Amino acid sequence: MRKKVTIVGSGNVGATAAHWIASKELADVVLIDIIEGVPQGKGLDLLESMPIEKRDCRIIGTQDYADTANSDIVVITAGIPRKPGMSRDDLLNTNHKIMKDVVGKAVQYSPKC
Repeated sequence: MRKKVTIVGSGNVGATAAHWIASKELADVVLIDIIEGVPQGKGLDLLESMPIEKRDCRIIGTQDYADTANSDIVVITAGIPRKPGMSRDDLLNTNHKIMKDVVGKAVQYSPKC
């Protein structure tokens, strides 16, 4: 049975991680993000590049955590960068809320991850 890896956050770090995992055929990949269209677009780009690399894996982009169900591993790259004038404490508090939300949803759909 093929492994499944979910990557939460489809920005530069998440998309790069997804590409690396897929190009090594380590697992099927689910990219998830809160920004509409981004994970779908990046997932499709990666999926369409796999035949060029002679790779065979499933890659999807989504905003629905149900698509991440039964993931073996969940990689979290989501978060916000520090903005001008933002203290490190503010950044930590904001990203803590994001992590808490993401971890809760990940465990709900993939309790063994």
